[in-house]
Amino acid sequence: MFNKESKVEVEKPAFLSAKWFKDEAWSWIKIILIVFGFRSTFIDHYHIPTGSLLPTNAIGDSIVVNKMSYGFKLPFTEFFNPIYLGGQSLPERGDIIVFEYPINPAILFVKRTIALPGDTVEVYENKLFINGKEVEKEVISGEKEKELRDLYDKEPTLNPEDIKFYYQKIGDKKFTIGENPTFFRHLNQDKVTVPDGHVFVMGDNRDYSSDSRVWGFVPIKNIRGKAFMVWMSLVYPWSDKPFHFRPERIGTSL
Repeated sequence: MFNKESKVEVEKPAFLSAKWFKDEAWSWIKIILIVFGFRSTFIDHYHIPTGSLLPTNAIGDSIVVNKMSYGFKLPFTEFFNPIYLGGQSLPERGDIIVFEYPINPAILFVKRTIALPGDTVEVYENKLFINGKEVEKEVISGEKEKELRDLYDKEPTLNPEDIKFYYQKIGDKKFTIGENPTFFRHLNQDKVTVPDGHVFVMGDNRDYSSDSRVWGFVPIKNIRGKAFMVWMSLVYPWSDKPFHFRPERIGTSL
């Protein structure tokens, strides 16, 4: 003899009734909370509108950011005062980070971490010194040089043919930088010590980047996460920059 499970039918609210609106609204609220909670704590993406990180990131790159790289953050707290379970850890030298611009936290910036609390930093004529030691550069030439130059657009203050490219290594991170040797004066930085609770950041496009050399250190609490991949590369047709779609950049590791 088999027992049959009794079926309980749930009466659906009438279309466009008050209860229907209430149920629909609650369903959308739950979806929005889940999506934004996930983006606030785990993974998010950002569109890069400027060339300060060229040639590592092209204008129009959309990057994926790991928000758990420096600790587990409670959802939505980044909009007020970030709360990390177990505390927030430091980025590593060389990490590309997304952070709230110290002068206007409503704006998000993307730069490379150069120095950590207690480090000394100096930049003179595009020579970078960390803790008194120059960070060496290796010239890039040939096909790789052409590939990197193709990421630049000609502008009134920038001729791609003037840019020279180098490999640079900080810690375990090896990356590319661009410099314009025709500049009469480069953006320098007197020797400074990074204070506790802050990092020093720079763009890879060394002569065309507003970074810690201009507006100072980045508070660690301002850091949103670590960029690790390009998932799309598209300059919109309505942008003030020339239109580009670069499918070959999709999946590029950072």
